[in-house]
Amino acid sequence: MSTRTTTPTAGLAAVRRQLWAALEARDEPAATATVLGAHDAGVPAEDLLLDVIGPVQAGIGAAWAAGRIGVAQEHAATAVQDRVVAALAHRAADGTGPRPGTGEAPRRVTVACVDGEWHALPARLLAEVLRGRGFLVDYLGAHVPTPHLIAHLHQTGTDVVALSSSLPVLLPTAHAAVTAVRAIGLPVLVGGAAFGPDGRYARLLGADGWAPDARAAARLLAAGPPRPDAARPAGDLPHLADQEYTLVTRARTQLVRQVLQGLAGAVPATVSYTDRQRERTAEDIAHIVDFLGASLYVDDAELFTGFVTWTAGILRARGVPGDALVAALDLLADAQHDFPRARAHLAAGRRALLRVPAPPAPGPHA
Repeated sequence: MSTRTTTPTAGLAAVRRQLWAALEARDEPAATATVLGAHDAGVPAEDLLLDVIGPVQAGIGAAWAAGRIGVAQEHAATAVQDRVVAALAHRAADGTGPRPGTGEAPRRVTVACVDGEWHALPARLLAEVLRGRGFLVDYLGAHVPTPHLIAHLHQTGTDVVALSSSLPVLLPTAHAAVTAVRAIGLPVLVGGAAFGPDGRYARLLGADGWAPDARAAARLLAAGPPRPDAARPAGDLPHLADQEYTLVTRARTQLVRQVLQGLAGAVPATVSYTDRQRERTAEDIAHIVDFLGASLYVDDAELFTGFVTWTAGILRARGVPGDALVAALDLLADAQHDFPRARAHLAAGRRALLRVPAPPAPGPHA
């Protein structure tokens, strides 16, 4: 039974505001002092991790999406947050956290981000929450190639693996990792935005459990590691037999080049783009192809429509017209005439885009 106390919401809100102000000022000492000061005043470390640092990080991402801060500022703030977490972890490492079981040795959990996933803070927060609750944790950090993960598991006494991924385009990679871990007889718990708001892709890809947040993950693990179900296929995806995912992803470079060339005729304004604008447009097209591939992999058009409407919102916040985005989907659909699932996902994305409000005024591509 946890002895964690509840911190008043108003008190946590004040700490969040102070931390945000310190990050805006790029003042790492002030950020660290804010969090450690709150801990010294009696705010539990878990509350600071999940109700202060986590929400502030989400605010940083929202500020970037709205164009209020740049990529470099976002990276700098994230780096400070990571060091604040480290400082708090050292301060809170007193061994007084509740144990994950009664009369048992602490369970060992390996926490890692899937290969290609660089957004490590959610996994780091989970690792520290689990440590605070008495688990033994191997935190492997960002971008862990699956063969290295498996090698680590063979060399340690891990009871359960917790995998994190924020990017849906990494779902095929996450699937490979889940399958590999289950193949050596260990259960896998997954979490992160990549698996959908309701975890719909976790079960599809063969994971033994899914948690929407660190507290839910800790509760699941405290009840005991999930047991791999040997009778259930580890993420059997029969729709991949049509090879649309494979063929679309293999043609990625060609598709990006083809769409970029076609935009010149479909959206005349793109002809006058600067080299930087063309580079950014090519990046946007590449992301569209990547998310199309991910949606084909899990056979869910909502994954693709969610991305294109999010992209439209990003462009709108920067005053960029959305006609090039619609045209890009049309050009991609023309190139997928032999792929009915791909065309259906692109059509769903186009319909979703038409419901996105137009920007108030045109502007150059950022």
